[in-house]
Amino acid sequence: MRTMPDPLPGRRDLIADTAIATVAAAGLRGLTHRAVDTAAGLPAGSTSYYFRTRSALIGACYLRLAALTVTDVDRWEKKHGTLAPDSAAEALAALLHHWLTTAHDRQLARFELSLEAARRPELRADLETAGRAARARAVALLTSIGAPDPAQAADLLVAWTDGLLYDRLIGAPATSRPAPDPVELTMVVRRMLGALLAEPA
Repeated sequence: MRTMPDPLPGRRDLIADTAIATVAAAGLRGLTHRAVDTAAGLPAGSTSYYFRTRSALIGACYLRLAALTVTDVDRWEKKHGTLAPDSAAEALAALLHHWLTTAHDRQLARFELSLEAARRPELRADLETAGRAARARAVALLTSIGAPDPAQAADLLVAWTDGLLYDRLIGAPATSRPAPDPVELTMVVRRMLGALLAEPA
């Protein structure tokens, strides 16, 4: 009889983090329970013990990616404190720079995993749950800096951010584009926030 691993604290996060790294490196074709066990240095069968199916493992990736994004935002808010409109652009640019550099593999995995939910409706619930956390933070930020319609502005900010990340990491000019530049990102974010904070015509 196979001996199952003990449910150690943090084991689920370790598995989800390893699965995310596996997708970033090898795509969804490389995401198997065995591959995650091997990459994480866990006994065979550990991943399937916690996440019985591949769908469950992908769902765990969605939720872990959302948690890591919230952690990034929490760290960012602690560093920058209360923002005014003129300081929000520089602060948001710093967060984008982090996602384009240090955390770029995580973003690559997020895009690939999100596309899977478009093909497999049973994954939508976990993806939507994960997405709500980011949008709630965007609403709070835009409320604090005076957006006239924070909920609508948050939808636009999330869509714009995803579009920028996708273009810089995966788009046609991604490999020939210069390295991410905080000054240039600040200029781009400033223009976007200016549009979001403007009163409707």
